[in-house]
Amino acid sequence: MGVSLKTLTSSLVFVFLFLSFTEAREILVGGKTDAWKIPSSESDSLNKWAGDSRFRIGDYLVWKYDGGKDSVLQVTKEAYQSCNITDPVAEYKDGDTKVKLERPGPFYFISGAKGHCEQGQKLIVVVLTPRHRYTAISPAPSPVEFEAPAVAPTSSATSFKAGFVVALGLLVLGLF
Repeated sequence: MGVSLKTLTSSLVFVFLFLSFTEAREILVGGKTDAWKIPSSESDSLNKWAGDSRFRIGDYLVWKYDGGKDSVLQVTKEAYQSCNITDPVAEYKDGDTKVKLERPGPFYFISGAKGHCEQGQKLIVVVLTPRHRYTAISPAPSPVEFEAPAVAPTSSATSFKAGFVVALGLLVLGLF
């Protein structure tokens, strides 16, 4: 039984697509290199960008900025709300900052430059919670709780991988 080129190509494309969806991503904050700045309008807000994006455990946020004039501070919810720059969870000043999102839930970031946070240079990123087998779908977090747009539920990578392995096994068996 011969394997058609079309079947083989389709299988390889599927494998590469699958791998690209399960790999951690490096996400440029705001989608551009000059995004870490005081927004010119509400539509230019990084929180609007973050609300339109989906973040997973293992992803990296990447900031590009002038390290001599600005910094990125990872802060608590309270420090985010009050724009308190005095006691950050973490401080980044190198101009090429990369932060790994290691847990589900909200991450709060503000500018370390005096007065910038008060003018809107801040960001909340909500990392999706992976669903586990045999658990019910929980409701999206309240916008009041996180002060960010609600996050749509996502499927479990484990379930997806298991389904992929089964489908790939059936495909291989069908080819030979």
